[in-house]
Amino acid sequence: MTDASARFALPFLLPGQAQKEAFHNEALAQIDAALHACVANDPTADVPVDPAPGESWIVASGAADVWTGKTDNLATWTPGGWRFTAPLPGMTAWNIDAGYWLHWTGSAWSGGEWPASSLTIGGQQVVGPRLATVASPSGGTIIDGEARAAVDAIIVALKTHGLIE
Repeated sequence: MTDASARFALPFLLPGQAQKEAFHNEALAQIDAALHACVANDPTADVPVDPAPGESWIVASGAADVWTGKTDNLATWTPGGWRFTAPLPGMTAWNIDAGYWLHWTGSAWSGGEWPASSLTIGGQQVVGPRLATVASPSGGTIIDGEARAAVDAIIVALKTHGLIE
């Protein structure tokens, strides 16, 4: 048996281990930081001057001081000092300032984009994969300028929202 969990390296309690409460409390501090994480803002290289216990940030490239070498980690301030959690693919964090979710792709934190194959609301798919472009109306024996303008406006809206090419 190893002395830490496979995913987040949380310390295990081992038979005959002294000060088990210290290992247990360390695991709880790490779980508290990683479970339903929320960060103050976008990734930053600047170590906060006066963080409150439980506040978290994502460490950006170029960080110095106690954050050196912790790029992309979730940094959480605790009464015992900084705790760092290395992200795993699919890990999410709520960006408090921006009001959107970040997720770890396996190589970088997203900038608020959320990957999905479709969007379903109330059991009904409302957005799916992008479809091909729709041609503007042309031809016909009776030309209705107002109807064509309305159809063109719909096509522009669909393109603007990324629903068609």
